[in-house]
Formats: sequence, structure tokens, C-alpha cells
Amino acid sequence: MTRTRRTTRRSAVAKMMGTSAATAALALMLGGCAVGTGGSAGEDDADYNADAELGGALSVMGFSGVDEVATSRVELAEAELGDVDVKLIEGDLDIQQFLSAVASGEPPELLYADRDQIGSLAARGAILPLQRCIDGEGIDMSQYRESAVDQVTLDGEVYGIPEFNQVQVTMANADLLKAAGVDLDDVNGSDREAMTAANRALVKGGGGSLEVLGVDPKLPEFLPLWVAASGGSLLSDDGRTASLDSQEAIDSLTWAVGMYDDQGGFSAVKAFRDSADFFGEGNQFTTNVLGAMPMEQWYLNVLNDVSPDAPMAFDTVRTTGGEPIAFAGGSAWAIPTGTENSEAACRWAKAMTSVEAWRAAADARLALREADGKPFTGILTGNTVADEEIEGMVTSGGEPWDSGVRVMYDANEHTVSMAANPADAEFEQAMQDAVNRVLNGDATPEDALAEAQATAQKALDDGWQKLEDGTE
Repeated sequence: MTRTRRTTRRSAVAKMMGTSAATAALALMLGGCAVGTGGSAGEDDADYNADAELGGALSVMGFSGVDEVATSRVELAEAELGDVDVKLIEGDLDIQQFLSAVASGEPPELLYADRDQIGSLAARGAILPLQRCIDGEGIDMSQYRESAVDQVTLDGEVYGIPEFNQVQVTMANADLLKAAGVDLDDVNGSDREAMTAANRALVKGGGGSLEVLGVDPKLPEFLPLWVAASGGSLLSDDGRTASLDSQEAIDSLTWAVGMYDDQGGFSAVKAFRDSADFFGEGNQFTTNVLGAMPMEQWYLNVLNDVSPDAPMAFDTVRTTGGEPIAFAGGSAWAIPTGTENSEAACRWAKAMTSVEAWRAAADARLALREADGKPFTGILTGNTVADEEIEGMVTSGGEPWDSGVRVMYDANEHTVSMAANPADAEFEQAMQDAVNRVLNGDATPEDALAEAQATAQKALDDGWQKLEDGTE
């Protein structure tokens, strides 16, 4: 498990609802579409000629670029590329479409993907190692967050340039906490017995008659966070050994599922939370129907925008020892196998993740927020230098939003991540299937995680063996 301290969206709906279906599809696609053999730095590395005159076309898959944070950086990157004809392929990344394009020999020049997809794509030979690109373009990899770089580094080779960073924070309804006689320390994960008790004190109703949710631990997607918070890890630092059946995993899953059981069961909780106006002014915090939950930091911006008077309270998620912790996620730029314009692709990746680009993005967001009479709550990037500068641009929105922003940046300094590996989609699917079986009452945590362990370890062993043999 990689940790970083002084290194300052799968879609929002997917993150909110869970990613089982998306993960299953990705695992199937990666398992069924052989596109080539991954290689180490050398002849298979992304070509880069520092003296080459940039031109031609640059098609970008997976990046829509629709808001001011995107468009401001796109303008800067296009200026850096000069006469290159940039085409942003509309829509979110379609893995099947991408793999088919690579297999047909007509890939896009550049790929924008989640960092937890990079390992499998690299192992399939669908994207190239970037050392020549990094060296030729003079990209300073030390400026990027360590946990983010680890997520795009497979078997010692870097396959992606990190972009946004995503962390979780504890979000709570201060009014409900006060009425139930509990506080933030009771719902941030630092004391699991206290969190169980707080959940019982906060919940109203049960089963099909739920009126108020207590604490939502956000399973299945946040199991890795809770395991890390208890001192464990689901995967070894080298990405080769699964630990899905560890005692930390069993205990964390048992505890989190127990909180759903105390509210009438997971199906009742899920139905109730899915009925909320999650992105609107009638969200679950404004309507006082949720006590607390961990959530990605972008939701703080949503809440501040649509319900600035919501009775919020914020903290980091805490380890069982009381320390801040967050499980890092985010995006990255990668160069597909067979690209015909790697110099332009490399220049784009450098430009889009540079301090200058993030400064332009922050300026654009700040101007828009000021025009709307709203605070600028910051942007989390994979670039630690940019994060420090942007944090200094944050404007006050008063409490509780100022404390929420402080918590967000604190969480960003205490991230952990899962190592890149050649079976990341299959690994995540095994984990999600296990958690869902327990949530649905079809298996005990011990049995479900034991089965997941066997499945995940076989996928890892097979993936690493194929990578080392240079076969598909």
C-alpha cells in the first residue's frame, strides 16, 4: 500500500451508485480482447523525437473537456502544440471501442483513462511505456503525487501521466448529529464501536419504512478505504499478492455490513438513498435524511453550489488510530500502441498537467465563482506543486465550507492507493462480487472473501505470467 504525506471521475453517478456493472464490463473486455504484447522500455516504448516539428493530427479519446477547468487547459495545450489538428472524441471512454481501435491498427493518438485502468491496459499491450516521452519532453515526474504515479507504474515502467486527484472526506449533517448526541469523532471511522453506536442513534425507521439513514459506509466501493483505515491492504505493494481474505478485510466488511443491518438491511438503505435528489437542492443533507457518509471531495462543491445553507460538518476519514486517510483515485493520460503522433501526444500530456495549465484552470474557475457570488473551493490535481498554489487561491465561503476545504486538502496529504497490476479489472470485480454477496445475504464475509481471494490471486498470477512471458 503506497502512502504519501508531503505530496500536498469514473463518472460521479458511477462513484455514487457503485461500479459493479462497469467493472464487470471492463474485466470482460480486457479478458477477451488481446491487442498485443506489453513490453518494457526500449523498442516498445513510446517514440519521441525532441527535435521533431509538431504537426499532423491528435485525436483524443475519453476526454470531453466541457467545463472551464477543462477548456482553459485545452486552450493552453493547443497553443503548445501549434499546428497540430486536435480532435476531442466526444463522450466518456468506451473501453471496447478503444481496444478495438488498437487491435485494428487505427488507435487514437492519446487516451484519457482512470488510473485504475492503466495496469490492465498496459499488460494487454494497448498502451505504451512513457520513459522516452518523459525524458524527451523533460517531464519532471517528482512534481506528481507519489500515490498517483504508483497507480500508473507497472513492473517499473510508467504508462500514464497523472491528472486529477480524488479523495474521500467525512460529510455529516450537523443538526442530526447534535440531536442524536453524537459528534464528528463518532462518525469519521476513528472508533468503529462509536460509529456503530452513532449509526443506531441517528437512524429513524427501518426496512421499508426508513425515514433517516444513520451512517452509510458506502459499500461495495469503499471497502479498500476501510481496510486501509484499519491498517490493512487488499493488495501487496508490488501488485502481485492479493489479501482479500485478510483479517482486516474480514473485520472491515463485517463491521460495515453490520451498519446496514442495523438500518433494515442493504437493500432498504440503497433504495432509500437512491431516491434522494443527490445532485439537487433537495439532496439528503438539506432534507435531513442522512446522518453521515464518506464521499469524494467533488461532492463538497456540489453541495456548496446547490444547497449552501445545508447544515454540514466535515472531517477527514480517520484510521482506527485517529489519523487522516483517503484512498486516492483519478485520471491519467496514456499513449496508445500504434499511435502515429507520439510527440504531439506527449507534449499534450505534459501541457495539460503542468502548473501553468492548472493555474489557468484555477483562474477560470475562480472568475466564474466570483461572478456568481460563490466561493472558490479549490481543485485537487495529481500535481503537488499546482495543488499548493491553488490552495492559496481558495476564497472563503464561511463555515462550514471553509472547514470542508481544509479537510479536503488535509485528506489529499494522507492518501493511499492500490498498486498497478495486470489484472486490476478482474481484481476489483472479485472484490465487488464478494461484497455484494455479503450485502445480499448470500454468503458470510469469511466465505465470500475467501472465494474472492482465490479468484483474484489466479487472475494476478496469470496476468503477471503472461506479462513476463511476453504472451497474451
